Amino acid sequence: MSLTVSICVIAYNEENTISGILSDILYQTYPHKLTQVVLVNSRSEDNTQKIMEQFANSNSKNYISIDILENNKRSQASGWNTALKKAIGDVIIRVDAHASIPKDFIEKNINVIESGENISGGSRPNIIIDPTPMKETLLLAESSMFGSSIASYRRESNKKQYVDSMFHAAYRREVFENVGGFDETLGRTEDNELHYRMRQAGYKFCLSPDIISYQHTRTTLKKMLAQKFGNGRWIGLTLGVCPKCLSVFHFVPFCFVLAIIGCVALNIIGTVCGFGILKLPLYILGITYLLADLVMTITAVISAKKHLSELILPFIFPMLHIAYGLGTVVGIFQMPFWLKKRDKNSKQNIENVSIEMKKISKN
Repeated sequence: MSLTVSICVIAYNEENTISGILSDILYQTYPHKLTQVVLVNSRSEDNTQKIMEQFANSNSKNYISIDILENNKRSQASGWNTALKKAIGDVIIRVDAHASIPKDFIEKNINVIESGENISGGSRPNIIIDPTPMKETLLLAESSMFGSSIASYRRESNKKQYVDSMFHAAYRREVFENVGGFDETLGRTEDNELHYRMRQAGYKFCLSPDIISYQHTRTTLKKMLAQKFGNGRWIGLTLGVCPKCLSVFHFVPFCFVLAIIGCVALNIIGTVCGFGILKLPLYILGITYLLADLVMTITAVISAKKHLSELILPFIFPMLHIAYGLGTVVGIFQMPFWLKKRDKNSKQNIENVSIEMKKISKN
């Protein structure tokens, strides 16, 4: 193995999880002398910076370097661009601060890259720390196709396949040099837009069954609902920037919310005007969704440890769908105003990443 690797972690107020991912990096089987660690602190207000500095002070001599950078803009996209401009590796790996990776994660990604792939990765199921019945119920919701997504990377895979996107991926340096960095005006959908540009440039995302990483599930229902609302809102906003980078599946919750609004409106009209048939769509929608909800709940809990908290799972699913759908409604309404305020230099920022990375390669 001779490829150098830059593994990058972006963090904002992650004092409860940053130590875990740093420990995972420390115990990687891939040679540390071929590894650069790039840590970006997005102006955290907790002990994230201190934990990063302690890790660097204790381990810098074992790596090519451990670089701690400041992301003044705080956004994920600007944080990743900050890391990319500092990365010197032949291969660049992005890992979330609230993630966990097995000790052979880097090694297995390099094996796939050396086999001829430009982008590699694996499945990324959700996990929890310090389990409680409620956390385990939220994990069931997040792990279910009904509660989260049909994306291939969210569940373990048993075969090599090419996908449209993936979390915690490894990229040959040339991919960013040719395509550029992240659009810093986007939030939550910056990956969608970047990966769309990569696909347009002819790059393929190789999902290997040998590679796996994990993402920590939100620990409370409130945090999970806020996450879904935010995700949905950025789907709505991104429609005005890069609609082709979004899948039809991103708009299923949005359509669900519109269906609820439309059926309720028809029901009211039917009640006021005495047209009973106008009440029928609401009943059909309610019964259809209820049946799907119950089937997916049973599917989710059938092989799980049984807790009383699982009784609320059929209520969690619609809450997640409505939160996401309402977020998209809000995003679409906000989009025209957001586009007027959007930084017009976004394209230049994307190209600057490519320019800076090429300079490093030449040196």
